[in-house]
Amino acid sequence: MIPRQLRARAHIIHAIRTWMNDNGYLEVHTPILVDAPAMEEHLEAVGVGERFLHTSPEFAMKRILSAGLGRIYQITPCFREEEVGIHHSREFTMLEWYRVGAGTAELMDDVESLIGKAAQAVESPPPAFQRRAVQDLMAEAGHIDSGDQEAWFRTWIDKVEPELTEPTFVHGYPPWQAALSRVRGDTADRFEVYLSGLELGNAFAEEGDPQTLRERFMESAKAREEAGRQPHPVDEALLACTGRMPRAAGIAVGIDRLVMALTGASDIAQVQVR
Repeated sequence: MIPRQLRARAHIIHAIRTWMNDNGYLEVHTPILVDAPAMEEHLEAVGVGERFLHTSPEFAMKRILSAGLGRIYQITPCFREEEVGIHHSREFTMLEWYRVGAGTAELMDDVESLIGKAAQAVESPPPAFQRRAVQDLMAEAGHIDSGDQEAWFRTWIDKVEPELTEPTFVHGYPPWQAALSRVRGDTADRFEVYLSGLELGNAFAEEGDPQTLRERFMESAKAREEAGRQPHPVDEALLACTGRMPRAAGIAVGIDRLVMALTGASDIAQVQVR
């Protein structure tokens, strides 16, 4: 850790809370110890006995949305069994927020505004984001879509992501990458945000059909079993409330990476206390 970076982190978190308060968001707190930690097949949760430390507060926050609160956010520690590296840590801090009645376009505006506020807190100019479609980025990288998901990921990781050095919202992902987002036509209605070459966050126009989500849980469980991994438990409480959840968009942003991007830190350990 570097004291200067920790001081900047405190200023950024204060700016985030100020922005949220000014824009009508209510701070909430949800359990960290959960029965069902994730849906996405690649996420590995940290087990605690028969339960798990949450990989994000997403499932619990959606139960709050279904109960009637329209704009909510949370800043919380999250845990994932990932390889530790300069951009990854087993424990990290996440900002997650949801806005009822909004879509991904409105959420992009919110993200740009919030990051601008955070940048000003550390005396940096607010970044101006471009908006790029996945299909265009892949075409520019020379990718020809054959339906091979592994080939798609190789192109993305090797040729596309290294070029995302400018502030960018990337939208229009393939439907097989929908996770918990709606699918509209031939694309998943979600986006990711990049700043200073770092992927900071993942946003969804939230899927509201419980049967669709159950099918995705089952597909993820099957893929994990085929890979020799324990399937994630289905979050029945999430499915029970999904049909009552209003139209909403939500995003999860890594606080540690945001601090890195805004301060020029080269390692996530510089902005954390370990």
